[in-house]
Amino acid sequence: MSKTATTIDSKDNNVSEQTGDIIYRAATAADGGVMWRFVAEAGVLEQNPSYAYILMCQHFGDTCLVAERDGEMVGFVLAYIPPRQEDTIFVWQVGVSKKVRGKGVGMRLLRHLMALPACRNVRYLEASVTPSNKPSQNLFRGFAKRSGTQCRKMPFFPSEFFPEPHESEHLYRVGPIEWPEA
Repeated sequence: MSKTATTIDSKDNNVSEQTGDIIYRAATAADGGVMWRFVAEAGVLEQNPSYAYILMCQHFGDTCLVAERDGEMVGFVLAYIPPRQEDTIFVWQVGVSKKVRGKGVGMRLLRHLMALPACRNVRYLEASVTPSNKPSQNLFRGFAKRSGTQCRKMPFFPSEFFPEPHESEHLYRVGPIEWPEA
């Protein structure tokens, strides 16, 4: 049985939770470069410019999380609430280290994301996923099942939209979701 401890920083209402030996916490701009290296080393995630990771953490830090074990990043989720869609959180990227895959870290990152104060009015979780990315498809379908709701898959960005070779992206929409406790 894993032990869980929760800490709330009263200054900014950030929640940090430890489950077993993994700590889940809000991302900061300083985490952006670490995320970029994490993605480069993983070799399976689509790598974006380092500036994009830093900017996401800076501008959307209230909806981006890091999972750490012994001070090392073992997972992260970058997400934001799209303009004109206040009831939706868009998950831009989820990464989980090989060291902890299959241990529920991705699922816990999504659960913690949905429990953040910034997501209080969120009822839908969306993500774009390529047809070949079976782990992400399974993560979002599993999250829907665990949340007791549905996961709809729809066309999103066709491959022709991309100036370089790129698979089409499908939109996975999970919801409606009740505001959970992590």
